Amino acid sequence: MNSHFRFDILKFNWQFGLTLILLFGIPRFLLVLEANRTGSYSFTSLIFVLMLLTPFLLLKKEGRINIGLKRPGNIKWLFYSFLLGIFACVLIFFLGTYLYQSTIENWFVYISNSYGSIPADGLIGDNRLIYFVIFAVIGMTFSPIGEELLYRGLIHQSFVPEFGPNKASIIDSVAFAIVHLAHFGLVYVSGSWKILFIPAVLWMILMFLSSRLFFYCKSKTGSIFGAILCHAGFNLAMTYFIFYHIL
Repeated sequence: MNSHFRFDILKFNWQFGLTLILLFGIPRFLLVLEANRTGSYSFTSLIFVLMLLTPFLLLKKEGRINIGLKRPGNIKWLFYSFLLGIFACVLIFFLGTYLYQSTIENWFVYISNSYGSIPADGLIGDNRLIYFVIFAVIGMTFSPIGEELLYRGLIHQSFVPEFGPNKASIIDSVAFAIVHLAHFGLVYVSGSWKILFIPAVLWMILMFLSSRLFFYCKSKTGSIFGAILCHAGFNLAMTYFIFYHIL
């Protein structure tokens, strides 16, 4: 009897992990590219909701505990994880600003285009704070919870039996970095697509390192919530920089 999955056909192995990477990665990549082209991001949020639901749909309680969905063993590291996420984003912001100033080669400048749904008066006076809070709350929930449950949870644990925790983290971090090329690297500018090769490579490296940091926080807390809070801190800082230093 399968103690981890609701369905006996499933088990934690590299085949299942690779299936999840492709099953979620390809549609998400294409949806984000299309959203960057059209300016409509409504469908991309559905991917994050599916990521969030998948562990509960596929796993029994023991399986969810196995991927780290459990009470943290080190509470203070939840706070440290959140701060580390903010710090990582600060470094990435200043690196992008130093290298590329306010040009489209700056990852956060390009990503700020996805905030185009804000009305013209949305950044005037107190409205800026209101929209910042709205976008920050969204950025600190859907993406961190969904992505961490999938990448640091299901996908990571699928590679652990064959490769061990550290190599499994490298694999899920590479998958995480590649899918984020849709957010920056392959860009839609002036009605056409182009690859910003060197900035894209740097962005992938930064996303890989961020992903490894999320795993580190998961390890230090003994829970997936460490990774989620680190990711949430990163997204909070990114939203702040976009609202108060870019837009």
